[in-house]
Amino acid sequence: MDVLLDGGTFFECPRWHGGRWWVSDFYSTTVRSFGADGGDQVEEVVVDGRPSGLGFTPDGDLLVVSMLDHRVLRRSAAGGPLVEVADLSAQVTGICNDMVVDASGVAWVGEFGFDFFAGAAFAPAVLSRVAADGTVTVAARDLAFPNGAVVTDDGSTLIVGETFASRYTAFTVAGDGTLTDRREWAALPGAFPDGCCLDARGRIWSADARSGRCLLVEEGGRVVDEVTVPGGLHAFACMLGGPERRTLLVCAAPDSDPAKRSVATEALLAIVDVDVPGAGLP
Repeated sequence: MDVLLDGGTFFECPRWHGGRWWVSDFYSTTVRSFGADGGDQVEEVVVDGRPSGLGFTPDGDLLVVSMLDHRVLRRSAAGGPLVEVADLSAQVTGICNDMVVDASGVAWVGEFGFDFFAGAAFAPAVLSRVAADGTVTVAARDLAFPNGAVVTDDGSTLIVGETFASRYTAFTVAGDGTLTDRREWAALPGAFPDGCCLDARGRIWSADARSGRCLLVEEGGRVVDEVTVPGGLHAFACMLGGPERRTLLVCAAPDSDPAKRSVATEALLAIVDVDVPGAGLP
């Protein structure tokens, strides 16, 4: 892989939108965008509660998860300040994290479920659904850290990674927006599935937070390809983008320890071209 950009604190939740890459950088509290070649960098917004999950509404507004205060914020496509869309505090038990926004503007938001970084005992988490009007409901319970999710092109299926269960779990999205037909999509023993994306053959590129690998996984769990980020770093998220959506971008860092990452700028973004383009959302 080639290094596209370095000098971050902890890059997460990469997206390709409007001909540009977008990424959250946790401990600089910024969301940045930049061109396909890594140039023309723009600091888009500052999120004091630490930015994580990113997505875009059908109108092109930016949605961003504010991790520490459990909120989803929005900035108009025309610019302006961030405004609160939803407060998830009443239903989550850990910090909020990743998010996928579907074609109707519904945001699906994951959380840790417990204070992982303080060494608390494991507790199951919920996946929250934030409707376009800001209404918040619990979409699914008893998930082992829902982290990284995709929605298929037709909007009928949501697949979410359960990091602490080493698997992907799929749901059918019903007409009323509820999730039904919960099922195991793929088991990945020994892996920590983190940020992910879907390709045009229905496979998932999955960043393995336990290693520097990004795995290409078929439904059922067969790993058909993998890439490794440079420098012995760990892979924490990935996205297919670029003009033909054939560039795989991976967020990498030495570890996810807040005490270390908040005082260093060792995170980077690595890229490699792949044969099959991206599909679905994000």
